[in-house]
Amino acid sequence: MTTSPVTGAPAGAPRVNRFYFAAWRWHFYAGLYVIPFLLMLATTGLLMLWISVLSGRDGERIPVVPAGTPISVEAQADAALAAVPGGSLAGYIAPSSVDQAALFKVRTGEDAVTLVAVDPYAGDVLDQYPYRAGWYDTLDTIHGTLLLGTLGDRLIEAAASLAVVMLVTGLYLWWPRGGSLRAALVPNLGARGRGLWKSLHATTGIWWSLALLAFLLSGLSWSGIWGERYVQAWSTFPAAKYDAVPLSDKTHASMNHGNAKEVPWALEQTPMPASGSHAGMAMPGMADGEPLTFGKAVAIAREIGFDGRFQLAAPRGEDGVWTISRDSMSNDSPNPTTDRTVHLDRYTGNLLADMRFADYSIYGQAMAVGIALHEGDMGAANVAFNTIFCLGVIFLAVSGVVMWWKRRPAGVLRLAAPPAPRDMGLWKGAVLVGLVLAIAFPLAGIAILVAVVFDALLLSRLPAAKRLVS
Repeated sequence: MTTSPVTGAPAGAPRVNRFYFAAWRWHFYAGLYVIPFLLMLATTGLLMLWISVLSGRDGERIPVVPAGTPISVEAQADAALAAVPGGSLAGYIAPSSVDQAALFKVRTGEDAVTLVAVDPYAGDVLDQYPYRAGWYDTLDTIHGTLLLGTLGDRLIEAAASLAVVMLVTGLYLWWPRGGSLRAALVPNLGARGRGLWKSLHATTGIWWSLALLAFLLSGLSWSGIWGERYVQAWSTFPAAKYDAVPLSDKTHASMNHGNAKEVPWALEQTPMPASGSHAGMAMPGMADGEPLTFGKAVAIAREIGFDGRFQLAAPRGEDGVWTISRDSMSNDSPNPTTDRTVHLDRYTGNLLADMRFADYSIYGQAMAVGIALHEGDMGAANVAFNTIFCLGVIFLAVSGVVMWWKRRPAGVLRLAAPPAPRDMGLWKGAVLVGLVLAIAFPLAGIAILVAVVFDALLLSRLPAAKRLVS
């Protein structure tokens, strides 16, 4: 029997086999770029998850001993301000339970904020530290930008987009041909060598595929191109839903601190309402012409249904507003359907906007739930699932490298890419799939184009490069 010098398959092999080799080659190329990023994302995600569980996203799990009735929030705020001379009150995070400290954000500069933990019963300052400057935040910045800013965001977006390509091609490669579906879902533990690794890689990949796709899409929705310009722009809460109130020239994203995402995804691009008019609905306990103070803002929050942990942000600038919020991605609640953001006029205390989960678009609601799941914010089962998921993704990346290492020729410096098929009769279908992915994920499209140019043009003209890849 003769074999093809290109594919290694029998001469005259069915066209579908050639398509299999093409999918394998694209799976391999995508993996070259994606695997390091998957390892980074899964590892940093796992560390962030358990930092949040053990000490809190902001290190806020500081226990206190309940002793009667808490002192007033104004007195707690005074204690926090006294601990940071020259600071101004920027925000408040209410305790999630009666045995935890209250947190106050004290601004010491344009972008410098100190987090002060106060015993709500005794008024003692328990701890203070720079806001958003802990291990969680360093890992979060690596997870989102590789510490490279916009360039890092684009590199990670390209990797996540190509991971979708790798997922699609991997599913095609896994699809049972002539065998039972059950055999394809259960690893063959009796295999040895590369066959065992291939079986473990394939079955883990299929069981992890839906979760991986969900994680990739929720992560991509935060990205700079596919997220901000493709999806978030048309899924943003429309400011037209405000009840005839003046708008600021700032968006909700201005409330984020540095690179940290603190505002619900569906609101980031929505303009903020502005203080300084008589618009909005009057709130109980506010006298006409009386400006809204911190203590009264907390009282209003409790009055309108914010129980347990919620956050209060002080106004910035003359037209700034008091903002009361609870959202699951900030660890305020394990239930994203209770997400709520309220804006109050700083001069009148009038309610300018009250946005809830039900007001989001369908994709905005999906993102609220998706981000909470992505971060492991929805309880112990979510934490357990995310832990197993991250370990599974690490295994997929490592097993892919092991399979490549076992397949490559020993003692030679070559990538040993899967052979490129010739005369692939189904090339139009492959091009169509590539075009769809390129349109849906622009950076993946650019990466695919670069790979096509490299594979089809450069390798045929550079024998040394061809030997290195083959």
